[in-house]
Amino acid sequence: MYNRQLIGEILVQMGKLQPAALERALRVQAEKGGRVGEVLIDMEVVTEHDVMSALSRQLDYPFQDKVEADLVDLSLIEPMQLGYARENRVLPFARREGYVLVGTDDPLNVEVLDEIRFLVGAEVLPVIVPGMALMSAINIAFDRKSRNLGAGLDELDEAENPHAEETAIDINDLLDASDDDEAPVIRFVNSLFVQAVRERASDIHIEPGEKEIVVRFRVDGVLKEVASPPKRFHSSVSTRVKIMAGLNIAEKRLPQDGRIRIKMAGKDIDIRVATAPAVHGERITMRLLDKSAVLLNLRDIGLAEDHMNHLLKLIYRPHGIILVTGPTGSGKTTTLYSCLSEINSPDKNILTIEDPVEYQLDGISQMQVQPKIKLTFAAGLRSYLRHDPDVIMVGEIRDVETAEMAIQASLTGHLVFSTLHTNDAAGAFTRLTDMGVEPFLVSSTIIASVAQRLVRKLCPACKVPYRPFADELIEIGITPQELEQKCNGTIFKPSVEGECEACLGLGYRGRMGIYEVLTVEDDVRKLVMNRSDAGSIKRAAQALGMRSLRDDGGIKIIKGQTSIEEVLRVTQEDAAAASAAK
Repeated sequence: MYNRQLIGEILVQMGKLQPAALERALRVQAEKGGRVGEVLIDMEVVTEHDVMSALSRQLDYPFQDKVEADLVDLSLIEPMQLGYARENRVLPFARREGYVLVGTDDPLNVEVLDEIRFLVGAEVLPVIVPGMALMSAINIAFDRKSRNLGAGLDELDEAENPHAEETAIDINDLLDASDDDEAPVIRFVNSLFVQAVRERASDIHIEPGEKEIVVRFRVDGVLKEVASPPKRFHSSVSTRVKIMAGLNIAEKRLPQDGRIRIKMAGKDIDIRVATAPAVHGERITMRLLDKSAVLLNLRDIGLAEDHMNHLLKLIYRPHGIILVTGPTGSGKTTTLYSCLSEINSPDKNILTIEDPVEYQLDGISQMQVQPKIKLTFAAGLRSYLRHDPDVIMVGEIRDVETAEMAIQASLTGHLVFSTLHTNDAAGAFTRLTDMGVEPFLVSSTIIASVAQRLVRKLCPACKVPYRPFADELIEIGITPQELEQKCNGTIFKPSVEGECEACLGLGYRGRMGIYEVLTVEDDVRKLVMNRSDAGSIKRAAQALGMRSLRDDGGIKIIKGQTSIEEVLRVTQEDAAAASAAK
């Protein structure tokens, strides 16, 4: 059996330590505990450099006096947060012959090294570095990472902001500033937009912490951290964004909303900006809308063939209400736009009331609500009924007044589309009756309720086939027999290698919908009339052939379009209900 030589003995052999000093250190260690190397450093009989060098000999790991921070491969620290690197005192800095070199002053912390192995997707080789030199390299490397976000700024072409003249600072002066504090902030904010568009981010979050700012992107519905600049830049970054959005830079106590319009790589990007006060300063959230994006049609949003045919019949009805339900960010507006695009023709007068108007549709009149001047959904709908519409889309039913106006429009021969925030399709009926709408009006006007969620699509370039365990199939509601019949028992999961250029190592690229289409038939109508709960309505609809969100997700899993984890992530209500039923 191999016996590893002790640190103290190695230091004595190196001539760095006297045997008598080692004996004193061992006595102190026996009394107080700790590692003998730390005891020796505290006694000031050896230096940290000496101990690290001896540790290198003991473990047969490379030793370096320092890490050249300017030469650190930034792609290795891209998925890592600065706080994590500091807390665990680790820095992946280079690739060598199939290994990733990781600077550390504690190579025995195998748990952290395993985490690094997962993050970088490769085997790691610890390189022992003295603590102070390591921390300096960590700080400089992550500062480079933040500044590197500014690459490719020439792609950004700011459009004129009509509201900018109202602010107290001249934008041109700020853009032309050569001051060391101002110019980097401008480049940093501009670069956020560049990278967000490149990565297909839908939102940018700038969140001030106690010691640093955390910048995160939401890509395909999931947040990821992209930068953590020092806290001292928060005020400058906040001011820069406010100037671009035409907001009051002096007001930091109240929430504000604004808009930025930019042109990048031939795309018109509309950015909705919202600020809000928080404990450590104002946080900023920016929603990115690509105005030049191709509008999806019903055949592109993930509808199964039977759902598609069913919905096509519904949207050509002459009157009635079709509701699309789901939480914020579940794609309801996209589904409504897809329906309107399908039925849009010169012989139909289609009007919409939205908050806000996200995409402009040719041949359709679109109104944006303005609560400040009392132009609400209900007021807009009341006005539109005098414009001879065939089809009306109401962005959201938020109150009983809007609900009653939508019902009135349906009863007078119009087809109405709208959305509700409910967990499933059946919940739409109980939500309306809870608002105060009479059940007989709800049951006689709503012709369908469509619930939906968005799941990430597996990256076709790097998805990995595998045979799922029985408990995974039970959780998702797929039987082993069904799996064998439809896909030979093999489904797909995201790759953990993290090196795919197509999906930036995420394992997923793009999103698609999973759906629950509830058509109001006699059995459902009777339950709504009797004020039955949503569970009873859902069970009746399923008895008539309705698929739940989880079941529809199962079809996408079998087709290799998404993973079990994704479907379970967005359909926890279905999974819980299924478990309770058993």
